[in-house]
Amino acid sequence: MRLHNIYSLAAAAQASHALSHRSVTAPNETDWSTRIVESTMERHDYQNIGPWEYTTGLYLLAQYQVYKRTGNPAYLSYIRAWADQFIDDNGNLDLEHGLDSLDSMQSGNIMLVLHDEFHLEEYYNASVQIRNRIDSYPRLDDGAFWHSTQFEHQLWADGTFMVNPFLARFGAAYDDREYTDEETTSQLIAYGKHLVADNGLLQHAYDEARSQPWADPETGLSEEQWCRAMGWYGMAMTDVLQVLQEDHPRREEVLAILQRFVNSVWSYQDPSSGLWFQVVNKPNQEGNWVETSCSAMFIHTISTSVQQGYVDDSSGSLRQVVQRGYAGVLERITVDDEGLTDVHDICVGTGPGDLQWYLERPTETNDLHGLGAVILMNEQIIRSSQE
Repeated sequence: MRLHNIYSLAAAAQASHALSHRSVTAPNETDWSTRIVESTMERHDYQNIGPWEYTTGLYLLAQYQVYKRTGNPAYLSYIRAWADQFIDDNGNLDLEHGLDSLDSMQSGNIMLVLHDEFHLEEYYNASVQIRNRIDSYPRLDDGAFWHSTQFEHQLWADGTFMVNPFLARFGAAYDDREYTDEETTSQLIAYGKHLVADNGLLQHAYDEARSQPWADPETGLSEEQWCRAMGWYGMAMTDVLQVLQEDHPRREEVLAILQRFVNSVWSYQDPSSGLWFQVVNKPNQEGNWVETSCSAMFIHTISTSVQQGYVDDSSGSLRQVVQRGYAGVLERITVDDEGLTDVHDICVGTGPGDLQWYLERPTETNDLHGLGAVILMNEQIIRSSQE
């Protein structure tokens, strides 16, 4: 483990206290991305923002997008200082649990962007270790990745976001497309074949061994359609498609899954709040509630799909869905007495379970699942509004 001396805590603290109120070309006057980033940096220094795991990687990747738009060097220095805790001078990863799950691979995206920014071999070497782990990583009989070595024979929709965007970006950056384009499309298609239901939404998980208490003994599928699992899958598809070569032979298959997904998800939007329910397909279920992180992910996916031309929105109906959802997510943001943002109604980490399991999951304010998703959504809205 090493700590980089380029990071100035004093400079970062000064930048964090100077909350930005700059206008952006977006449906809302406040730049919520910078507000959330600077509030988070003020609350947490780089050593306690979070460990090497997917929620920290999600949040920091979102913060990197804000850095790319604003050019604020404190945002990048914070990301780099966090990452440097987990590698030595040669880029060897020092992780408590190794690369034993798809979740543990998501932060590889941070090593990719740091290599692109600083051109230092240690960041490349770290990303190569994650890429090479895939060669021996366990799979189902059809080649789909297990969610982790602990959860044998299981795939969760969540896992698509944890590894596929990283692999696609790695292949594009380091001339490994022949492998990564085929792997990422195959994984998205395999997960879709296992999890996509008749209504176009996804079951949360599948157990090939049919040994889990949540798995149907005949199909192996979990019972419920949990919102954030679908959010991960939607963002994974749009992220991969933006990197995938246009002439890849399986591109149309992924596009077809995405189109069906978008055209199904939007119809479950809550007309009152503009958000989506924790258990998406059961809005009238007693005890069900609207959740912030998945709603932001759905808005990100739909907006990206419209902007990139992945779906037909000649009627403008999907743009209206995005506008209602965006306004609904912003309603979940408040500002405290010290001027720091709070993002509310975020479900904590959640594995597969039965209906009551999802309905009774705790929520947290400023959980990184939500902070990362809301920033990614906001950055996408800003991009689309500037075209």
